[in-house]
Amino acid sequence: MSEPTPPNTPPNTPPTSATPPPNTPPPAPDPGPAAGSREHRNRTSAPTVGDSDGDRGDRGGRGDGWVTGGSVFAGVLMLVSGVLGILNGIAGIAKDDVYARIGDYVYSFNLTTWGWIHLILGILVALTGWGILKGSEWARGAGIGLAALYIVEYFLFLPYAPVWSLISIGIGIFVIWALASEPHRSPRAGGPAKHA
Repeated sequence: MSEPTPPNTPPNTPPTSATPPPNTPPPAPDPGPAAGSREHRNRTSAPTVGDSDGDRGDRGGRGDGWVTGGSVFAGVLMLVSGVLGILNGIAGIAKDDVYARIGDYVYSFNLTTWGWIHLILGILVALTGWGILKGSEWARGAGIGLAALYIVEYFLFLPYAPVWSLISIGIGIFVIWALASEPHRSPRAGGPAKHA
């Protein structure tokens, strides 16, 4: 008794085997565990996702894109917030009645003084945001420090502009998180530095 032939095959065709046809390329060799290493990524031109050398836990690098994107977004937020602080400061210096006067407040300043505070801090925040976008290492530490100062400034400014102050405090908290959680950059390779 002969074996049944599969449908759509000519009647005198020999049965097929599991071997691939001769013109099929051989399978690629297994790259091994070093395929995700930093050295492998530096040798290949293909983009890779995340940092998979084990220093960020067992997440497989899935969260690193958020951190890198977060630091870029933090730079943009600092640049925009700095420019808005500059405009806010100029308005406070030019006209002393831009904001409503409040009664007794423990941290009350003259509104012209608040204008100068906003102007100076706005310039520093905008320049640091630009430095973060350019990838400067100094800007990361300065950004964390200025964001902390920015939070304190808007906490003290809360009675004058409560809604904007709360938004600014939230922006400052995000900027600190994004800059503090970004992996350190190696000066030579341009990538995250190895941790000991």
